[in-house]
Amino acid sequence: MRTRRVTMAQALIAFLKNQYVERDGREIPFFAGVWGIFGHGNVAGIGQALQQNPDFRYYLPRNEQAMVHIAVAFAKMHNRLRTFACTSSIGPGATNMLTGAATATINRLPVLLLPGDIFARRNVAPVLQQLESEHTQDISVNDAFRPVSRYWDRISRPDQLPFALLEAMRVLTSPADTGAVTLALPQDVQTEAWDYPEELFEKRVWHIPRPPADRERLRRAVQWIRAAKRPLLIAGGGLIYSEATEALARFVAQTGIPVAETQAGKGSLPFDHPQNLGAIGVTGTRAANVIARDADLVIAVGTRLGDFPTASKTAFQHPEVRFLTINVAEMDAYKHAALPLVADARITLEELREALAGYRVAADYAAEIARLKAEWEAEVERLFDLRHGPPMAQSEVIGVLNRFVGPRDVVVCAAGSLPGDLHKLWRTRDPKGYHLEYGYSCMGYEIAGGLGVKMADPSREVYVLVGDGSYLMMSSEIVTSIQEGYKLVILVLDNHGFG
Repeated sequence: MRTRRVTMAQALIAFLKNQYVERDGREIPFFAGVWGIFGHGNVAGIGQALQQNPDFRYYLPRNEQAMVHIAVAFAKMHNRLRTFACTSSIGPGATNMLTGAATATINRLPVLLLPGDIFARRNVAPVLQQLESEHTQDISVNDAFRPVSRYWDRISRPDQLPFALLEAMRVLTSPADTGAVTLALPQDVQTEAWDYPEELFEKRVWHIPRPPADRERLRRAVQWIRAAKRPLLIAGGGLIYSEATEALARFVAQTGIPVAETQAGKGSLPFDHPQNLGAIGVTGTRAANVIARDADLVIAVGTRLGDFPTASKTAFQHPEVRFLTINVAEMDAYKHAALPLVADARITLEELREALAGYRVAADYAAEIARLKAEWEAEVERLFDLRHGPPMAQSEVIGVLNRFVGPRDVVVCAAGSLPGDLHKLWRTRDPKGYHLEYGYSCMGYEIAGGLGVKMADPSREVYVLVGDGSYLMMSSEIVTSIQEGYKLVILVLDNHGFG
């Protein structure tokens, strides 16, 4: 077996830059580079390795939490097919990434976190910024990443690295299991050399499958849909990540089934599509919520069915309502005691459409859908044109911007009162035109997330909408966007409600 003697950190970087993913015959590099702030704990290991690999781009942020948000937004724009790695020093540099890790895992988005860790050999402990415990020496602040990571490991010996890397990639590239992956890297082990097999550094392509639904469950799903009088489809973020928006459009055009959108699923259909009733739930439209209230079958595609889209499970009032789910994640598919199709959204919608040939909702239901949609569109126009200021209403600001932006431009937001208004009012025309981080609704995500969006697709104009509270919490990455030459348009809405 041919080997290469390098440090653990050098082996790590050599591995990362040769990882690729492939779906539907399209092959792309999985990692777009590394974000990091250097200090003791990573400068002598990963720092040296990155300096020796200028073809694997390093980016300097201003805040460790922000750099994880950049990576998360980048991954979301790429439908989970690309991401960044993020490295930090030990101590506060590492724990600053915790919020970003939770954001990634809750939103089912991949990011690789590489926090520096305390000395594995222990003879120099306690080192600067080390967490001490009277109960064990095998603990550091990086153990706090365990509950917010989909995979966690500490590399205490250089020969452990290959096995950890393969597990990390398995999780990062899994549509069902993805989220934050944390590899804690003791600062001494990063610089230790070992004879790594050359095979570790060869190009590796991770195939992203499209698993089909179980045949019996699919047959039952078709029966349920054919029997339904008032079906409703809820489009979640997983539908967009699966690149199933065209399949959805064909499915609802054939069946007439109306669609309501979660925050992550907004843009699954253009706002003016006849079957698109817009936002659902607590921040939803009247059209979507009236149809949801009386639905006898709810088809939930690629959604976690959280409390906001389901109004804490009160949105669906039909006494005999049934739930049919399409989701690659088994945990999500089984929610609401649903008939679970644990499968890829795109392939399953196509199979359902073919099996439902000849089925279409009744004319009176179709007429009700059209009437409610028209009434809501009129309400949006009213809210866009209140003209009772100054000051302007928040809905007026949204209206002015919505009418100004191009069809492929992206609006970015995360927290405060803005997400609720955007969800129900923003008229999205492109599946990637609406970028809301609402799984964790993390204040401070917006500007950093906007930079990640712009880096993922520089051809789009990016408009960051942020409240005064979130702006004050983390505006540091404006400097980073200028440093890297990425244009952001940032609108700060100050309602004097914070600070």
